[in-house]
Amino acid sequence: MNQTVRIGHTACPHDCPSTCALEVELLDSGRIGRVRGAKENSYTDGVICAKVARYAERVHHPDRLTTPLIRTGPKGGGQWRQVGWDEALDLVADRFRQAAETHGTETVWPYYYAGTMGLVQRDGIHRLRHAMRWSYQFDTICINPAWTGYHAGCGAIRGLDPREMHQSDVIVIWGTNAVATQINVMRHATLARKERGAKIVVIDVYETETMRQADTALMLKPGSDAALACAVMHVLFRDDLADRDYMARYTRGADALEAHLETRGPEWAAPITGLSVEQIEAFAHLVGRTKNSFFRLGYGFTRGRGGAVSMHAALSIPAVTGAWQVKGGGALHGNGDIFGIDSSLVKGKTLADPSIRHLDQSRIGAILTNDPDALNGGPPVTAMLIQNTNPMNVAPEQTLVRNGFMRDDLFTVVHEQFMTETAELADVVLPATMFLEHDDIYRGGGHTHILPGPKLIDPPEGPKPNHFVFEELARWLDVAEMEGFGLTEREMLDDLAERSDLGTYDELVEKRWVDKALPFKEAHYMNGFAHPDGLFHFDPDWTGVQNGQRPADSLGLQGPVAAMPSLPDHPGDLLEEADAAHPFRLVTAPARNYLNSSFAETPTSRKKENRPTAMLNSVDAARLGIADGDRIALSNLRGEVVLHATVAQSAVVGTVVAEGIWPNRAHENGRGINTLIGADPIAPHGGAAFHDCRVAMRKL
Repeated sequence: MNQTVRIGHTACPHDCPSTCALEVELLDSGRIGRVRGAKENSYTDGVICAKVARYAERVHHPDRLTTPLIRTGPKGGGQWRQVGWDEALDLVADRFRQAAETHGTETVWPYYYAGTMGLVQRDGIHRLRHAMRWSYQFDTICINPAWTGYHAGCGAIRGLDPREMHQSDVIVIWGTNAVATQINVMRHATLARKERGAKIVVIDVYETETMRQADTALMLKPGSDAALACAVMHVLFRDDLADRDYMARYTRGADALEAHLETRGPEWAAPITGLSVEQIEAFAHLVGRTKNSFFRLGYGFTRGRGGAVSMHAALSIPAVTGAWQVKGGGALHGNGDIFGIDSSLVKGKTLADPSIRHLDQSRIGAILTNDPDALNGGPPVTAMLIQNTNPMNVAPEQTLVRNGFMRDDLFTVVHEQFMTETAELADVVLPATMFLEHDDIYRGGGHTHILPGPKLIDPPEGPKPNHFVFEELARWLDVAEMEGFGLTEREMLDDLAERSDLGTYDELVEKRWVDKALPFKEAHYMNGFAHPDGLFHFDPDWTGVQNGQRPADSLGLQGPVAAMPSLPDHPGDLLEEADAAHPFRLVTAPARNYLNSSFAETPTSRKKENRPTAMLNSVDAARLGIADGDRIALSNLRGEVVLHATVAQSAVVGTVVAEGIWPNRAHENGRGINTLIGADPIAPHGGAAFHDCRVAMRKL
């Protein structure tokens, strides 16, 4: 019997700058069919990634959590008792109270991240945190180095409208595998090539699917992006391709930059980057002679200890060429500062106390193993509420993370959709809804739209939204009368929408999205950059620059700030360079069919990714006697991980690339790739160096 198919409209909730507008097939059975991109949305343009297109596999997965669980055996033993929500929440509230009575309120640490990017379902955890005076979280896993570097130059996190690619003659995709992680970037770039003959330049540390589609492919050694940027600017100054009139009006430090770069030409950069002098010269001339060059700057190249320096150096190129002056010219990393979102009630900002300590999200391993420095002057963490993230899989220093979660005195509550490896070590597991089963609002990081995400289907019996958990715990913990509590999901969304000049939530749902694109002069900083002096800063003061995120929610300066260059330069002294014992640099890149640890449970994604692999150059493989498919071990002082080798020319000699965050159990020794990654903070405002790691490699 044929089912009637209706179309529901929503937005993708996942941690991706594309934040696609979606059309979802709704079946009579209450299930969904195919998911497509909304053609009417001029950014999504009908195109979404394959993993979201087959979302029915995830939302209707037979292994979804549907009942609250209380652990009855040893941690990780898999012994659980099914209970009702009231019994589970009663236990959670009681244990959180006991922890606070013993160690003070800061002993409880709500821990969350980007499993949903919804502004109510994700951020409401702060309202409960503030009401209970629990420890704050300093978000460092993803954005800090990138945003700090971009903010250092422009003074804000905003740039070109990505649809301006259609008016560009050169599109530089730097440090992001758009085919895998931002499919719409590739969509607009390839359309520009088709429509106007635009040239696509891709800069990355291995031959990605994006690089294979490029007109010019520049494959660098990890951490050398700033050296390339410096050499490009050297050529621009040397060959009179720098726009000196523009720099005189709109930038600070141009004369010092030109003098500084006199010794940093292509001959200097070639051995650092692994590129030839000719490649560097050609790229410099291409962007120097093409005013409307669009620099799409990603996150990947900033996930090293010199990440902020690298972002600022790459961003400096269009300031030297004056590309910002024309349509299709300039740069974009993110547009977070254009939306005017007021989340003050959602986050409970009036309840916040600045004296409460912050704990670094990336240093969860050190925090849970009671490192005094990581604990930031406060008590041990003895209770956690975890939502929207899977730190047992995605956080750095996995050995420490596991040791911490195994502590008998740590009480852990995980609100999740699947039995992740973090949930396996919890004391209480609460089943969570998925984005199609609750209401929310989303904003695009890499475009200019705000999009509603209305509930389209009913969840299975049992799973509850994040908002339900916040409200119920507030009631059980006797703070439900505080400001911001007692509202339904829709009432909170109405408040958020109205405070943010979006009308009511129903009006936003009716519109399907609101475009917040800035006028040309604002988007291109033609009225001045966002620093107080109105200038682009070639010479940032790293001790004063903020990360552009939440300056108040900060641990202050972190990492070796004194080693950061005052002008664009290769940050070699900051990097975890290879040494005799660990002669390879490891990059832990995203996989096309996974998104952090999401989608690792869906059968098609697992089948397409096959197994955990390490990509290495054939020269390195021959030297070590490694053949394609061999079992190999990567190791450093943090631990050892077992994978299978993929031998190709797509990795630079001396570089190893491991795509995707596989469940730890998918590796033979039960240790995932983040075992090898350090959690030491990136200067100047923290972050995790997922792509800056030295390892040894041996055949097993």
